[in-house]
Amino acid sequence: MQALSRLGCIAACVLVSNAIAGETSSITTLLSESFDDAELVKRGWYDGANFKIVSRQTYAGKGCIEYHWSDKSTKPHTSSGVRHQLKATNEFYIRYYIRLSADWDWSGRSYHPHLTHFLTTENGKWHGPASSHLTLYIEPVNGKLRLGATDMQNVDMPQGLTQGPLKGGYNGKLYDSKDVVFNDDKWHCVEAQFRLNTLDRKNDNANRDGLVRGWVDDQLVIEQTDIVFRTPDFPTMKWNQFLLTPYFGPGLLPHAQTLWIDELVIATKRIGPYRKKHLPGTP
Repeated sequence: MQALSRLGCIAACVLVSNAIAGETSSITTLLSESFDDAELVKRGWYDGANFKIVSRQTYAGKGCIEYHWSDKSTKPHTSSGVRHQLKATNEFYIRYYIRLSADWDWSGRSYHPHLTHFLTTENGKWHGPASSHLTLYIEPVNGKLRLGATDMQNVDMPQGLTQGPLKGGYNGKLYDSKDVVFNDDKWHCVEAQFRLNTLDRKNDNANRDGLVRGWVDDQLVIEQTDIVFRTPDFPTMKWNQFLLTPYFGPGLLPHAQTLWIDELVIATKRIGPYRKKHLPGTP
C-alpha cells in the first residue's frame, strides 16, 4: 500500500509539473528585442536602416536604442523609425522600457508625441499608421500613458467607423492614465494589453467585448473592457504589424530632446517587468 501511495504521489507530481510546463509553454513570444546592437534589419525589422545603440545607462543588457530630435524637427535623426511583422493575433501584450531625457517637455497640446503602433491584416506591410482600417497607439502624452485607436479608413465601409466620428479628418478613442506617470529621467516599464472584440455574425453586429489595459511600473493605470475595434466588415481582422516610429507633428516639438527604448517584448500573455539578474552578494 505504501508503494502504491508513493507511486500515486509521483504520478500526481508529474501531472502538476506537466500542467505548469504546459501553462508556461502556452505563452507565444511574437517579438523580442533588447536593442543590444544595431543589426535590427538582420532580425526582421524593416522600413528603417539607421540605429544608434548606446551602451551607457541602459536598463538591461549591452545597449538600448536612442531617439534624439534636433530643434524644430518632427522625426528623430539618431535612429530610424522601424517596423516588424508579427504572427497574426486577436490579442497581444507588449512590454518595453522607456526613459525620457532630463530636459524632456511635451507638445503643449493634448496630443503627440506618437511612439509605438500596431496595424492589422487589413492593411499592407508598408501602410502608414495615420489612416488605416485600425491603428493602435501606445505613447506618453503630457506625462500620462495613453492607449488609443483610430480607424479613419473605414468611413465609407457599410458599418462605418468604430473609433468615433471624423473631426477635421481624424478620429480616435483615447484612454489615458488618471495620473502623471512620466515626470523624471528614470527608466519606466510600460505594458499594454489589447484584445479584439468578437462578432455576432448571425445578427451582423459587433460585440462590445474588446479591451485595453495599461500598466506603468507594474501598476494597472488603464482598463476599459467594453470596446468595439472591428465590425463584421472585417471578420478576419487580426493584428500583425508593430511600428516603433517616434514622431512630433510639425511645430509641436518644444526643443531638442531625447528618449531611449529598451527590452521590448510582444507576446500572447502578459510578460511583466524585466527581472534583472544579480550576482551573489550584490543588492
